[in-house]
Amino acid sequence: MKLIHTVDAAGHVLCHDLTQIIKDTYKDARFRKGHVVTEEDIPVLLSMGKEHLYVWEMVPGMVHENDAAERLCALCINDRMERSPVKEGKIELTAACDGLFQVDSARLLAVNSTEDMMIATRHGNTAVRRGDKLAGTRVIPLVIPEEKLQGAENAAGPAPLLKLLPWKLRTAAIVATGSEVKSGLIQDTFTPVVRDKLAAFGIDTLAVSYSGDGVENVANAITEVRKTGAELILCTGGMSVDPDDNTPGGIRAAGARIVSYGAPVLPGAMLLVGYFSDGTPVLGLPGCVMYAGATVFDLVLPRIAAGVEITRSDIAAMCEGGLCLGCKPCRWPVCPFGK
Repeated sequence: MKLIHTVDAAGHVLCHDLTQIIKDTYKDARFRKGHVVTEEDIPVLLSMGKEHLYVWEMVPGMVHENDAAERLCALCINDRMERSPVKEGKIELTAACDGLFQVDSARLLAVNSTEDMMIATRHGNTAVRRGDKLAGTRVIPLVIPEEKLQGAENAAGPAPLLKLLPWKLRTAAIVATGSEVKSGLIQDTFTPVVRDKLAAFGIDTLAVSYSGDGVENVANAITEVRKTGAELILCTGGMSVDPDDNTPGGIRAAGARIVSYGAPVLPGAMLLVGYFSDGTPVLGLPGCVMYAGATVFDLVLPRIAAGVEITRSDIAAMCEGGLCLGCKPCRWPVCPFGK
């Protein structure tokens, strides 16, 4: 820092807030720490009684916090994101559409391991709505060495750290298994729940088929609903290890490639994820989806809806945070489940 005459302050960076008081009208920081003084500011500063100012002496190789925040923002921002103006070395990003928010966690950690700067985000692989806050960037000091910024940029690499993928799938079909449902002995309370969850992502249910029991019946029902052109097939019920629970076998018999049968998530351990040769996803949904507030279905559906293929590694990675705490009342999605 150095003390200079206010009349000579244009282009210099303020080291602290400067408060202006106008009796019965105004009392607040007129100029914030980090503000770069302009010629137009000088008369205002003099009217505030500031004939001298403490400023940060800019030297070659140092970058002002606002300029540094712009560069951190450039590491993050991607299509379908909106940014705030830079203020006090901080920029925030918000969603410009509904979709799936994704974070490259390893590269984000590498950037944040660089001293004197930070990028904070919401959890990745989660559904966001237009206007939701996604991330914030800033540097810690008023000025930062150029070499530190370059280190962060090298750690980030050329691709943005963040993605926002709009919902891609628009249609689905449901195969409701179980002879008790097909015969009408019990009411189908599973399908309405699944319909509503799909609708929240803009997915329309084209058809519902009641297959009854048996591997062949389930496979035939899947084959028939695929003829509707549905972009997603969902099978409800029959996912446990009981001898008469034939949904996994029916999905295999229908020609699907099984990615995973089972997930390290409670509720929802009996989830099945598969794909047909044309890329159409098929899910076998365990019974908990019908009654629990949040399940494994809520964790995978945003990725499925955005057209992101689920891998076995994706399922395995759900283990940490995959335990629902059963809070009453349920606060999903504002809770630690799946995060």
